[in-house]
Amino acid sequence: MSGSNTGSNTPRQPRRPRPPRLPQGLSPAGRDHAELVHDAKFLSLEYGALDLFTPEDDPEDVTFERCRFTDTRLAGLTLHRAGFADVAFHGCDLANLRLFDSRFFTTAVTTCRMTGTQFTEAGLRDVTFEGCRADLAGFRFAVLRNVVFRDCNLTEANFQNAELRDVRFEGCTLVAAQFSQASVRDVRFEGCDLSGLGGVDGLDGATVGASDARTLLPSFAAALGVTIED
Repeated sequence: MSGSNTGSNTPRQPRRPRPPRLPQGLSPAGRDHAELVHDAKFLSLEYGALDLFTPEDDPEDVTFERCRFTDTRLAGLTLHRAGFADVAFHGCDLANLRLFDSRFFTTAVTTCRMTGTQFTEAGLRDVTFEGCRADLAGFRFAVLRNVVFRDCNLTEANFQNAELRDVRFEGCTLVAAQFSQASVRDVRFEGCDLSGLGGVDGLDGATVGASDARTLLPSFAAALGVTIED
């Protein structure tokens, strides 16, 4: 399906996210760089298999710029107004990480565990999620621009009231995902499983491939009160 607001019979392809710009020489992160406190700023660091922790309750305004995280654990942390710019995550544990009113810019997230990760009221721009387990992830009231989800498990992910611009879902599982009251423009679904998707009215303006539309048909029928018989 495609919205009528594109002004053309051929929907515009969403723009691709810009990759993070990381310097060749990153300084190894140590124990001092694993402690997240209010207003902490971390620049040009290489994080390995460290467990990041918060000695204070829910620190605010923690910033990471030009950092790489590999097998790093941020699971279960709560951060307010955190900032991530030119950052790469690979094989990290971000499960149940809660980011309130935070920002993700020019960031790549690859093969990470993101079950229950929350981006509530967050801003994401030029971000790629690839090969991530992101079931139950939450993007409620978030603003996503130039974002790609590729080969991700987004089962029961929540995009309620989110604003999506230039967003692609490629080869993703979105079973029972929620898009109620979402606002979309130049959003595409390709090779995705949309079975049981909720809030189909929030997809007004999206483009869905033919095979994806077949998995979406029961949700449309249910929204319209139509019974489909075998």
